[in-house]
Amino acid sequence: MLWFLIVLAVIASVLIGMYNSLVRLRVRVNGAWADIDVQLKRRWELIPNLVETVKGSAGHERETLQAVADARNRAMSAQSPTEAAAAEEMLAAALGNLFALSEAYPQLRAVEAFTGLQGSLDEIEDSVQNARRYYNAVVRDYNTKTRVFPTNLLASLSGHRPQEFFTLDDERQREGPRVNFS
Repeated sequence: MLWFLIVLAVIASVLIGMYNSLVRLRVRVNGAWADIDVQLKRRWELIPNLVETVKGSAGHERETLQAVADARNRAMSAQSPTEAAAAEEMLAAALGNLFALSEAYPQLRAVEAFTGLQGSLDEIEDSVQNARRYYNAVVRDYNTKTRVFPTNLLASLSGHRPQEFFTLDDERQREGPRVNFS
């Protein structure tokens, strides 16, 4: 009888340990996604200032400015990592077109606010990239834990499902919008 209780206690301890590790990883996944969300919101808040600055020097480029605004709105309304990645690709492309205007309008490059906003956007892009890398690493660990035996049995019983990675399909978008003013 004592051996039975010891074996039962060991099994219970192992199950509790596996469950707690799944919960800890899921919390880390959620926290990592929140970090990405914070960085994306910082970028989204910067974009209207950038658009207004460009309007002052190249306001008749309404199609480009509207594309940026539309892409920003799509990115803000994305619900999942997959939707967010697709929307962020479109936003990065629209921002790239916006920055390309600085080649056509040299007076825009001379506007201090524009270059300051571009520098801020570069910093945010680096932060987004770092947050994306961390998120994907945590998702990898979590997804691995939910798929390996015997944790996969407990994961399926307790509702732990694999999470989506935050990936970019277009290789050009992996770097974000970059413009060289030299």
